[in-house]
Amino acid sequence: MKNVISSSDFTRKEIEEIFSVADSIKKGKRPKVKGDKVVALAFFEPSTRTFTSFDVAAKRLGFQTTGFRSEHETSVAKEESFADTMRMLSSYADCLVIRHRYDGAAKFASQITDKPVINAGDGKREHPTQSLMDLYTIRDAFGKIDGLTIGIVGDLKYGRTVHSLMSMLTAFKPKRVHLVSPLQLMLPRNFLKGLNYPYSETSDLGKVIADVDVLYATRIQKERFPDEMEYNKVKESYRIDCETVKRMKERAIILHALPRITEIAREVDRTKNAKYFEQARNGVPIRMALFSKVLGA
Repeated sequence: MKNVISSSDFTRKEIEEIFSVADSIKKGKRPKVKGDKVVALAFFEPSTRTFTSFDVAAKRLGFQTTGFRSEHETSVAKEESFADTMRMLSSYADCLVIRHRYDGAAKFASQITDKPVINAGDGKREHPTQSLMDLYTIRDAFGKIDGLTIGIVGDLKYGRTVHSLMSMLTAFKPKRVHLVSPLQLMLPRNFLKGLNYPYSETSDLGKVIADVDVLYATRIQKERFPDEMEYNKVKESYRIDCETVKRMKERAIILHALPRITEIAREVDRTKNAKYFEQARNGVPIRMALFSKVLGA
């Protein structure tokens, strides 16, 4: 495995191998890697969990990190091209981890450098390492992914975590995926073409809440909307609270890639169904496992 650009890059076997390494890491067994690597974290968009977990994952493997957390910290602010910035970083580091607001930025970077590139989220299309964390958390909770009913609620139009998760799910056999969103934020039609599992679409969370094993909530992302008026029409379309939880299966879990705004009430944090902070913690072992595959165990 060299580059990690899309969720569709992974086979089921590769995903399960990463999960197995992550399991070992959580038990205190770290992969054997050469610790003289340098990882460049090139984050052109703000990030808390993704940046920090990649940074910690690299350092726990004995790697060094360099890079930036904002475009304003780079010469791109002086009108240097993205391509030149990537070429420069690849001359300093052994691996590039890239987050960018434009679709396809990570793929483009992989085409102009011979160093491994990991997509840490680009535009509204892809966030493959988040999808690994999502499925790993589901597998931890149920011991499986096959046969489960998953509900995805919120921003399905602009949400890259949704797009990547639905793509990676094609490596498994979910019983059904319920897509819940306002009409304005339905999943783009082109994302439906490659699905190999049953799905339904609705704007009413109440219709499917009792059926789901996994409820995956998403933030309606103001920064993705070309028109603020469009955002204001849908910004508080759904709210998951303890009354919602009471209508769910007893063992059902709630996930969220975070940050959350108002879509999950704070009172839900105390329920046994809330797994989103555990989901975030899984970012370190999953990304350590991924580094061990990309940079050589």
